[in-house]
Amino acid sequence: MSKTFPFCLAVLAAMTIAHAQQGADAALLDRARALHKQVPLIDGHNDYPWALRENVQRDLDKLDITKAQPTIHTDIARLKAGGLGGQFWSVYTPSDYAGQTAVTATLEQIDIVHQMMRKYPDAFALALTAADVERIFKSGKIASLIGMEGGHSIDNSLAALRMFHSLGARYMTLTHSKNTPWADSATDAPQHGGLTPFGEQVVREMNWLGMLVDLSHVSPDTMTDAIAASEAPVIFSHSSARAINDVPRNVPDNVLQMLTRNGGVVMVTFVPGFLSPKVTAWNTLQTAETSRLQQQFPADEAARKGGLDTWIKGNPAPRATVSDAADHIDHIRKVAGIDHIGLGGDFDGITSVPEGLEDVSKYPALTAELLRRGYKDDEIKKILGLNILRVMKAAEGVSAKLRKQRDPSAMLFGK
Repeated sequence: MSKTFPFCLAVLAAMTIAHAQQGADAALLDRARALHKQVPLIDGHNDYPWALRENVQRDLDKLDITKAQPTIHTDIARLKAGGLGGQFWSVYTPSDYAGQTAVTATLEQIDIVHQMMRKYPDAFALALTAADVERIFKSGKIASLIGMEGGHSIDNSLAALRMFHSLGARYMTLTHSKNTPWADSATDAPQHGGLTPFGEQVVREMNWLGMLVDLSHVSPDTMTDAIAASEAPVIFSHSSARAINDVPRNVPDNVLQMLTRNGGVVMVTFVPGFLSPKVTAWNTLQTAETSRLQQQFPADEAARKGGLDTWIKGNPAPRATVSDAADHIDHIRKVAGIDHIGLGGDFDGITSVPEGLEDVSKYPALTAELLRRGYKDDEIKKILGLNILRVMKAAEGVSAKLRKQRDPSAMLFGK
């Protein structure tokens, strides 16, 4: 027998196994795409409106998503390839915007979403209710919802909150990266110990409006205070599980347990630094090296850049993966239950992406990974969109009840 014969058999066996694996992967992707056609995949957070503002001064013609847009994560062809049935478009404004500057910028961002509806009527339709989402999805379009990112946008005014709702905003994140005068952020020094009394009033007014209370970006104390104050289920529009990756932007287990009673949903995000402990650890080391170089070369930018480039070559950045995202889903399912999970990619709000989840076309890869892990079709349908639709319907029901009981708050301003 030739010495090469066993080697050839081994190569043939490896090729056969690889071919079988490819076939299995393709079958899972086919099943995933079929599920996306059955229920609307509703993503909790996409920052395309901010990409328009930052890159092309809000000119949709200059970043026209009817065409391929390789410099961003979002265009219509890729949204369709990803099986998107509904999208919360973030009308983000930075948390260092204050007062009327924040209000005006948020109005301009809402205007962008309305312009998108006019420019792309064959692809998008504005959704204001859960029933709208279901109807628009059946029509073959992407139901487009508006999410405000940061309570600084209302400038401490309940009247402004109500007017934003009238313009289509259907959730508000109570803080962004900094505290507001009435709520603590996850990434700022605690100031209020959670919500102030006015912050609780904001939550109650959102309940009256039927506006979802979004707790991404807020501190754990604000999370628990808001859940206690809210009569409707809350959401986390783009957060993951803190037990898997211990960063302030993720949700602690005690809060996940509260969602079982509250009925809310954590929409798992794809931000690499929130998904992967390895990425988080690398980011910490990079920050430390940047600080060291700043101290060593305070007046020499070229030296700092060269030093950091050399450090990165010697310490290559790890990648988060689609499997990491599935790990967070597994954990939330274990602690809170299958009824409390959604998806909130944060595309076009992030500068790096997980391997396998590079843009809005890649959602089926995550669905396929969940199928591979043994999730049943009905469970995946809940994660894709049925859970957030249930939350929307519950918030609308609470609003209908409260509107029969009382008028909107007479308080206009507060802190």
